[in-house]
Amino acid sequence: MKWQNALKDYKLYLKIERGLSDNSIDNYALDVKKLIVFLEQNDISKSPIHIASETIQQFIYETAKIVNARSQSRLISGLRSFFNYLIFEDYRKDNPLELIESPKIGRKLPDTLSEEEIDTLIKAIDLSKPEGERNRAMLETLYGCGLRVSELINLKISDLFFDEGYIKVTGKGNKQRFVPIIDVTQKYISIYRNEIRVHLNIQAGHEDTLFLNRRGKQLTRAMIFTIVKQLAEKIGLKKNISPHTFRHSFATHLLENNADLRSIQLMLGHESITTTEIYVHLDKSHLTKVMEQYHPRK
Repeated sequence: MKWQNALKDYKLYLKIERGLSDNSIDNYALDVKKLIVFLEQNDISKSPIHIASETIQQFIYETAKIVNARSQSRLISGLRSFFNYLIFEDYRKDNPLELIESPKIGRKLPDTLSEEEIDTLIKAIDLSKPEGERNRAMLETLYGCGLRVSELINLKISDLFFDEGYIKVTGKGNKQRFVPIIDVTQKYISIYRNEIRVHLNIQAGHEDTLFLNRRGKQLTRAMIFTIVKQLAEKIGLKKNISPHTFRHSFATHLLENNADLRSIQLMLGHESITTTEIYVHLDKSHLTKVMEQYHPRK
């Protein structure tokens, strides 16, 4: 079995069997490609079926010299997944990463914004420009619904169910969920749709896309990052933020206001509750308040 053939089959497996997004598939494939490059550079002719743990260890050791512990851990996890696939397909009996331990890394807590900082950022948007109303509606949606940036740019007009108070969101692996949308977010989306979007020359194929650029096409992820970064600079915000910061802030503020983790999990579209639990670690003072308020022996 050749590496390129194994990689091609693995990518199909990730798409069809595991339902992963193109982004996730590319990341998994990149881990395998790095190993392939290492083998070629070192003139090691071992197939995916016959490569031994010692060779993988050598690769990990060399990689550890140039990447941090988090990247190293991610690489080991990606390769372990690839060889588990080969075992699943009966190409191998063992996983050469079985005994290779990932480096110990601390849990990285996401940056968050206070409600005041979010208000200041949104107020800094220049509403005298047509894209101002769009940008306000986008940031209100990012924060108000806790969306990923990819979910925001792929949001359709047909996904808006304002009468019912929900929007339909397509998340990772094309999994869909319904997220509540508050009145203020509905208001700003409606202003953008009725006063700005209707005047755009919308390109074929983008008629149902909610947020559009000036040329009437879907916005890119990079454009959303740029908008957020420029607003942060404008107000002199010292935090290193991205569109994802609004999602983290959404979850943190819900938790601080006593929303339960299960509800937050459903709104964020987390497959596992353990992913949502990271927000519990953000604010220890919140946990103290919960203990003082609800403990039976207080």
